Amino acid sequence: MSSEAVPGWTDYFPGNLLWSNAMLVCKGMAPYGAVALHDLDRIGARLRGRQGEPQAWAEEWGAEADALEARAAAALSPETAGHLLLRAGMLRFTGERFIPPGPEKRAIGERAYRALHAGLRARHPEIEAVEVPYEGATLPALFMKAPGVTGRAPVVVVFDGMDNAKEMSVLFAGLEFARRGMHTLAIDGPGQGETLRLRGMSARYDYEAAGAAAFDYVSARGDVDPRRVVVMGYSFGGYYAVRVAAHEPRFAAGVALTAPHWDLAGFQRAQRDKARAAGHSTAQSNFQFRWVVGAPDDDAAIAIAERFDVAGPAARVECPFLVTHGAEDRVIPVANAQRLFDALGTRRKALRIFTAEEGGSQHAHVDDRQIGIDHAADWITDTLREAAG
Repeated sequence: MSSEAVPGWTDYFPGNLLWSNAMLVCKGMAPYGAVALHDLDRIGARLRGRQGEPQAWAEEWGAEADALEARAAAALSPETAGHLLLRAGMLRFTGERFIPPGPEKRAIGERAYRALHAGLRARHPEIEAVEVPYEGATLPALFMKAPGVTGRAPVVVVFDGMDNAKEMSVLFAGLEFARRGMHTLAIDGPGQGETLRLRGMSARYDYEAAGAAAFDYVSARGDVDPRRVVVMGYSFGGYYAVRVAAHEPRFAAGVALTAPHWDLAGFQRAQRDKARAAGHSTAQSNFQFRWVVGAPDDDAAIAIAERFDVAGPAARVECPFLVTHGAEDRVIPVANAQRLFDALGTRRKALRIFTAEEGGSQHAHVDDRQIGIDHAADWITDTLREAAG
């Protein structure tokens, strides 16, 4: 086989950033047992020749998930069944990604979450499914308690990105934080994961409302130290972390595991135009943002995006804050990381750019999630220790 025929590690579908980015995000969950590279290679091999077929993506990911669920039903132990279901759920969630909003998308989302939750219950009994009170309703979340910790301990509240879910962040972030003696609340805020798909809650620019709800919940727990609560967001959640840190002073520190778009409205205009010209040239489906914010069309979504200001909230941040980014990020330009760092009002701030040589250089460090979360965990640990004196 010629070198040109071999899919690249980060570009499985050369020239198709939309599919390659989604594949890479899913690959990034392999170290945590949520997917197997064998499954992904089988799916990718079948998809390579179907890139012009609108339904191909969902069909191939769904077919592999079906096979895993059948194996789970025949498994000899709950532990093995749980592992297979976790993988099936992650594949189905990935397959749902490019289906436009509607009954089919919701049905696949429901199946994905059933499998994911069954898998997590079997594989990670230390994870507790909780509901966070929020403006007369609740937000679904997963609380991972650090093992062997007695008394009140620090907790990191993690908000997802635009295409991710708490079932991902509780593993790639929560497992590492637990090793450092910190609890994790992985939460689907408005416009995220299960909250969007199954409860119809759209995103909002004033995300401090969700941040305050999360803080109220964790601070009321007897196992959490309310003086050591940190907010973190990754990918699009980088904006949420900045906004929450700026307007909710009870948080002890904040982390943007990827800086947000500086001009979100301008970015969405460019996305709209790229999608209309050639849908494979963008890493975001042409309906995603308007669905997340509950807009009827692209123009209305762009008008909403105007309210997602970064500069104003960044200047208001007073708590210690960390910004990380990948040097080769093709979704959010790396220059935005320096721009955010410079705009942060706090003097207690840090910036870390990961290069291709060391890993973690892709969007939200999906090519090496561990290096990104290790750095964040180290920084949080040191920051809280310094604050305690």
